[in-house]
Amino acid sequence: MTSADLEEELRGIERRRLRSLVEVRLDEADALHAPDFALVHPSGGVWSKDQYLQGIASGDIDYRSFEAVSAIDVMVDGKIAVLRYRSAIDIAVRGQEPGLLECWHLDCYRGDSGGGPWRIRWSQATSIGRSDYLQ
Repeated sequence: MTSADLEEELRGIERRRLRSLVEVRLDEADALHAPDFALVHPSGGVWSKDQYLQGIASGDIDYRSFEAVSAIDVMVDGKIAVLRYRSAIDIAVRGQEPGLLECWHLDCYRGDSGGGPWRIRWSQATSIGRSDYLQ
């Protein structure tokens, strides 16, 4: 597999992961997240894999849409890959009114040393503010 092929495969895995969260396909989401997965969400808190997927299962985390709105940049070094992109998310958390959120994502994937699947290990989402002086 060429490096371009691997980068495209990782983009596809990330898009599939986002769809599994929106469509509440928990078996697929579970398979795409490493056991030691951690998400730093836009409010600055950290959710473990169990907290995250249980929140989605219960409806406490309700993704109505979640998609990349920029190119997904990929950097691979051995069995580690970093993906970076902007997203648009329509989400309701713990019964709050749904709302639109724009974020930058930095996702770290790890490939299985035995040739198994790539799974996300860390994800950090940073909310994009609307500051005129930063444009």
